[in-house]
Amino acid sequence: MTEQAKVPAIRFAGFTDPWEQRKASEVFQIVDDRGHPTLPVLSATQNQGMIYRDDSGRYIGHDESNEIGYKRVLPGDFVVHLRSFQGGFAHSQYEGITSPAYTVFRAKEPTSHSDRFWKHWFMSEHFIAGLSTVTYGIRDGRSISVDEFMNTFLAFPAVEEQAAISRLFDYLDDLITLHQRKYDKLVIFKKSMLEKMFPKDGESVPAIRFAGFTDPWEQRKFGDCFEFLKSNTLSRAGLNGENGTARNVHYGDILIKFGDCLDGERSDLPFITDDTVLPKFAGSILREGDVIFADTAEDEAAGKCVELRKLPKEPTISGLHTIPARPRFFFGTGYLGHYLNSDAYHRQLLPLMQGIKVISVSKAALQDTQVRFPGLSEQAAIGAALSEIDNLITLHQRKLELLQNIKKSLLDKMFV
Repeated sequence: MTEQAKVPAIRFAGFTDPWEQRKASEVFQIVDDRGHPTLPVLSATQNQGMIYRDDSGRYIGHDESNEIGYKRVLPGDFVVHLRSFQGGFAHSQYEGITSPAYTVFRAKEPTSHSDRFWKHWFMSEHFIAGLSTVTYGIRDGRSISVDEFMNTFLAFPAVEEQAAISRLFDYLDDLITLHQRKYDKLVIFKKSMLEKMFPKDGESVPAIRFAGFTDPWEQRKFGDCFEFLKSNTLSRAGLNGENGTARNVHYGDILIKFGDCLDGERSDLPFITDDTVLPKFAGSILREGDVIFADTAEDEAAGKCVELRKLPKEPTISGLHTIPARPRFFFGTGYLGHYLNSDAYHRQLLPLMQGIKVISVSKAALQDTQVRFPGLSEQAAIGAALSEIDNLITLHQRKLELLQNIKKSLLDKMFV
């Protein structure tokens, strides 16, 4: 944020003039409007640049607002917590009131595009990095000096270029929102299907079945269906992402990175650095169809499982804080991964979990749980259907991440 005339690295064709540099105090004013009718309470997510209506659905009237010090926010205003700055100024699309802890900025010369232009500018790395000269304290709890901020210089182009930039980033935001909604809906849809495609306690069949399947499901103890394999105790320090004679499945990846089924050919499983480890697990080298539980987590995610669908060419063994198990008889592809992560099965583990800060599930706990399954053809149909939903979820997740990365890159290159 200097007084030197600058232009961004990427511009739309036809725009060549340098961007104007003006003090923030010439562009924005701080407003503290306390006189207003009854309005909804607004909350801000600064690091996402968003203002949303408070989940409580509260509305506060004039008298209570004046007593507490709530501030009126209009559409187009920007809100920031100056004593706990977390990156970016939040842009409001609503009229409402916000906590007295926030400062409300309003453009002095608003145009039809200016607030949207500043909305994207205030989330750019250039703007946030420039604030380093007027922020104090640690990264997650920095404070901004209002006076010093109002004396910094903001860079912006002519109204026509503002409009072009706004349209581009509004379009990207719309696409990001679209894929986020599709992703969210698919996650909810899958959760619903997991609840309906497996029998509830005391029932012999699920609420939803594919046409042609009518037989009751079978139920057996886990120990009658699986045998346990050995796992190693290697921490991340004993693994690497480049080379080795064997691969490793770490419990942290099961909890965070992997879905219900693991395609080991595409998952970039880490290598074991020490080549002398593999011979000790000759009888526990993993196969397709094996399942692996994460036996430890910070919450009730303990017991999350992954079914191995494909494996890399290198031998693969199960790692730290995992319980690998091999089916004693054949199951349909994809069935176990989805079933063992469903509430229908996982809720059996909840009363068996131990620990306070770290929660664990033991082999003994798994041994006596009940496993329910239909015939092989129905297992395969369930596995295929839920795997297809997973594929769609992954597709929208990747599109979402791609669009977010594109937006971040353009934010870095289209502002100065």
